[in-house]
Amino acid sequence: MLSTYSSSASAPTRLRPVDLLRITDQGAAEVLDGRYDDRLPGVWPEDDRWSSRLYSDDDLDVWLISWVPERNTELHDHAGSFGALTVLSGALAEYRWVGDQLRRRTLDTGDQAAFPLGWVHDVVRAPESTQVTPTLSVHAYSPPLTAMSYYEVTPHRTLRRTRTELTHVPEGATK
Repeated sequence: MLSTYSSSASAPTRLRPVDLLRITDQGAAEVLDGRYDDRLPGVWPEDDRWSSRLYSDDDLDVWLISWVPERNTELHDHAGSFGALTVLSGALAEYRWVGDQLRRRTLDTGDQAAFPLGWVHDVVRAPESTQVTPTLSVHAYSPPLTAMSYYEVTPHRTLRRTRTELTHVPEGATK
């Protein structure tokens, strides 16, 4: 179904976060139904994240991402893109910048999250996740990612941008 998605000329160039939630939910169902089995690795990497683009057009990028223990994304934003995710298996921990602190939340299998412009967060496989199978999530970005900015928390409890990178991969995944 993702491959049949198309935006019309009258639709905005950027989908709303609620649209991206629907798209990641649809993508998750398609992965679970086996539609993308030909794109899955024979053996899941144990030391690094893995990703595969499920769909792409001028307005939208959809990715399947696997997560391994202790490989975080670093504190980042998605530049000028909205984002959303649906967790397929396992659990993710998200550390989101809220005012003057990082707030943690756990996203379990079936949970979703949307990321408006300016959302700064770090994502990692939840440390309490003890499952043997990979932690998987489907992510959607609109417009497709072109850059990500990375941040550090200062001693004064503010954010400082440390770098901005051009990218075509999701969540700071390795190239």
